[in-house]
Amino acid sequence: MHTHSSDIKKVIVIGSGIAGIATAIRLAVQGMEVSVYEKNNYPGGKLSAFEKDGYLFDAGPSLFTQPYLIEELFTLANEPIADYFQYRRIPVACNYFYENGKTIKAYADLDLFAAELNKQFGESPDALRKYLQSAKKAYQSIGTVFLSHSLHKKSTWLHRRIFKAMAAVKFGYLFKTLHQYNTKSFSSPEAIQLFNRYATYNGSNPFQAPAMLSMIPHLEFNEGVFYPTGGMVNITEALVKLAEKKGVRFYYNQAVEKIIHNEGSVSGVVINQQNIYADIVVSNMDIYFTYKNLLQSEYKAKDVLRQERSSSALVFYWGIKKSFPQLDLHNIFFSADYKTEFDALFKKGTLVNDPTVYINITSKMEGSMAPAGCENWFVMINAPANTGQDWTQLQASARTHIIEKLNRLLNTDMAPLIETEEILDPVLMEKNTFSYRGSLYGTSSNSKMAAFLRHPNFSSTIQGLYCCGGTVHPGGGIPLCLQSAKIVSEFIDSKNKA
Repeated sequence: MHTHSSDIKKVIVIGSGIAGIATAIRLAVQGMEVSVYEKNNYPGGKLSAFEKDGYLFDAGPSLFTQPYLIEELFTLANEPIADYFQYRRIPVACNYFYENGKTIKAYADLDLFAAELNKQFGESPDALRKYLQSAKKAYQSIGTVFLSHSLHKKSTWLHRRIFKAMAAVKFGYLFKTLHQYNTKSFSSPEAIQLFNRYATYNGSNPFQAPAMLSMIPHLEFNEGVFYPTGGMVNITEALVKLAEKKGVRFYYNQAVEKIIHNEGSVSGVVINQQNIYADIVVSNMDIYFTYKNLLQSEYKAKDVLRQERSSSALVFYWGIKKSFPQLDLHNIFFSADYKTEFDALFKKGTLVNDPTVYINITSKMEGSMAPAGCENWFVMINAPANTGQDWTQLQASARTHIIEKLNRLLNTDMAPLIETEEILDPVLMEKNTFSYRGSLYGTSSNSKMAAFLRHPNFSSTIQGLYCCGGTVHPGGGIPLCLQSAKIVSEFIDSKNKA
């Protein structure tokens, strides 16, 4: 065992999801000795990639917004980002296809997008501007306070910025659903459906989730959608390199079995039945499993489950031996009846015969991701969290319905074009990344209080134990995971200075 001066704090991070890596970087920059233990043989959690038959697939999240959250880590670490990571803004946020034959390009340029909504759906260009102006205002006043600070510390609530934020909270944001808000904002069913879709960004139901979620499009249309060179997995790779440069050590194939704590204070973890000691432990594992497995607190784990689980996803990775010029990086094929689709997901725990299909094609950005003349399709539909459904049967019927839908809307015969295939369902998700029931975002945001009921970024009963990642405050998705890392590192920093 090497000795080290007692004033250097030792930190153990459990799990190398994007929040875990970002937390490790921040704490290393604060001068701590950081070790990350990961049960898989690769970092990144859901943000990983794989190759099959000459096709490269990003396995998980496919949308990249708010790149400044990543730039911030490089600035903090005093490293030139260009040596590690490059990205570019993309001109079309998404292509939308409707069952009634209408299609629309959601241009990143607001004037173009407004003109397109006007031409295709008869929406007044002012409707979009007003909507995005409100979204921006809400994000800048409310979003930044709620997403960058703990909601579980008195100091957050006593700060004057919270009163400003509260003043900006429109009554409708709290008491209307996203769908009700969008119905007032737009006149065409197509535009309403387009903006309802943003509830799915955190696994929620637009017919239940609060109108507050209308601030999400601000990120896409006011700030922009980006593509990282090398695909989404490059975010993981760049941050791991940066962490290692700052002295963080990564240990793969090392599953943490238990968090050691006594008398209300954390003292390390158990791996392979060996005690590894540390002053601080940060869990980047699903909060349910953190309690159930690592803290062996059945009671606390059950408490987490009082909140409704978010939706999951069913993903088909298809190597397609043809190219489709009408498609771009992000594409959505809407279901004809959104309400029925969400009722099935959240109330019945099953899939509909006409699902909304999302297709991400990174070979549109980098040809090397697929063989010449071919495309790498990441085909995803929303799925319920796993409660023991027959996934073999659900997968088979979903595959049939997705192919029928694409045949209809792309006017082609898809089945023979699928050259290679991998499938990811909620059961496999839980197995690979320990996401309870395969819920992608932990809890849903289907209740008005959901944001306040998410688990805090620290343990209120065990000193020195913190949590980051998609299942705790402020929520799931890459930007929020990066925010959770920031909140945790600021807690630890202020504790150290106290």
